[in-house]
Amino acid sequence: MFIKPLALSLAVAAAFTAPLAQAQDKYPSKPVKIIVPYAPGGPNDIVARLVAQKLGEMEKQSFIVENKPGGGSNIGADFVAKAPADGYTLLIAATSHAINMTLFPKDQLKYDLLKDLTPVSMIMTGPLVVVTRPDFPANSLKELVAAAKAKPGELSFASSGNGSSTHLGGEMLNTAAGIKTIHVPYKGSGPGLTDVMGGQTTYMVDTMISATPFVTSGKLKALAVTGKKRSQVLPNVPTVAEQGYPNFEAVAFIGMMAPAATPKPIVDKINADLQKVLAMPDIKDKLAAQGFTAEWMKPADFGSYLQKEVPKWGAIVKSGNVKID
Repeated sequence: MFIKPLALSLAVAAAFTAPLAQAQDKYPSKPVKIIVPYAPGGPNDIVARLVAQKLGEMEKQSFIVENKPGGGSNIGADFVAKAPADGYTLLIAATSHAINMTLFPKDQLKYDLLKDLTPVSMIMTGPLVVVTRPDFPANSLKELVAAAKAKPGELSFASSGNGSSTHLGGEMLNTAAGIKTIHVPYKGSGPGLTDVMGGQTTYMVDTMISATPFVTSGKLKALAVTGKKRSQVLPNVPTVAEQGYPNFEAVAFIGMMAPAATPKPIVDKINADLQKVLAMPDIKDKLAAQGFTAEWMKPADFGSYLQKEVPKWGAIVKSGNVKID
């Protein structure tokens, strides 16, 4: 029997696309790995495990959190960028990944956040908080800025490491306020906060989850939060914008991404599942208790957000002459 070329082409195409369509319809049919490019116990790890548990319960499939720290969060991101694009390897992406696109020289980055990964959804956002020791003679951001201007280059601010969101948040504040303070990088928020409490460094622009317990216990005092609105965790602490810098906003984010060629139906399914998870009252409450806001986005909207974040943080990297270790 003679088969016309067009009919043959359609038959071949159908033979190849049918298994792919079936695989997408059955997704997930095996355990899914969620790669956290940070050590266990930090904000990204905590959020990933909350989400993984709910996704697993919803899909009746295992969502396994795997930590791949190192390289300023680039090792884990590169691992996912080069993973099979089938939806079974996902990335917890964060502010550091947007910063890294400018912070690291191009020859050191083995992936491109905007080209080698595809956005799935935002998961949460959260402001940073400016903290200092209780006996430091500044009880507002205005007074801290005045102290810094009175002694240019003498006050110091701690961060969780060169190029971190806490470092760039401090540099952004320096630029906005027109002050010059010395950056002191630490290996994590804990050591930095310890030295702020001990007076070795003057202040820190840190994450809510790390700093708030010390504020509520009275070991630190909070001078400002860096979001557009006050935090529900520290409602009496005014924003930076309220204290004379109306355009100031430094917000950390955590989202989910997948390898760039991941089929759209799979991306859309994970996105729809995340929408349900992030609307759950217990998830919203758990994130809020850490100073975070659950925030779902469509893939395209999260992509647009990232397109703006990369140059925004890039400008701070350049203006502050920020260098990696």
